[in-house]
Amino acid sequence: MSYPANLRYTKDHEWISLEGDIATIGITEFAQRELGDIVYVEVETIGKALVAGAVFGTVEAVKTVSDLFLPVAGSIQELNPELANQPELVNSDPYGEGWMVKMKVDNPADVDALLDAAGYEAVVG
Repeated sequence: MSYPANLRYTKDHEWISLEGDIATIGITEFAQRELGDIVYVEVETIGKALVAGAVFGTVEAVKTVSDLFLPVAGSIQELNPELANQPELVNSDPYGEGWMVKMKVDNPADVDALLDAAGYEAVVG
C-alpha cells in the first residue's frame, strides 16, 4: 500500500494535505481497503467550526458505516462534489480525486504534529 510522504496521517486513518491554511482531507488507502466498496459519503458539517477529533461525516460501504474524524481544528469549507455521483473515487484514487473535504485550519502548525508516512505505516503494519 502507498502512503505519500507529502501527507500527514491520523491513527483514525484520515490523511491531510495543507496549502497555506486550507487543508484537503480524505481517508487512506488502508482505510478504503478495510471498508470495501464505498457507496456513499455524507458530510453535514459544511460551514461548521469543529475541534480536532470531532466527527465531520460518515462513509458508507456495502457492509458498514464508519465515522470520519477531523485531524485538526477548523471549519469545513467544501465537500468534494464528485463524490455525490462517484463515491467509488474514494476506492480508486483515495489520495487524489477521492478527497472528501476542504477545511480552513485554525492552527496550521497542528498539522505538523500528526503522523508522517513512516509513522502511519508503523500504526497499520
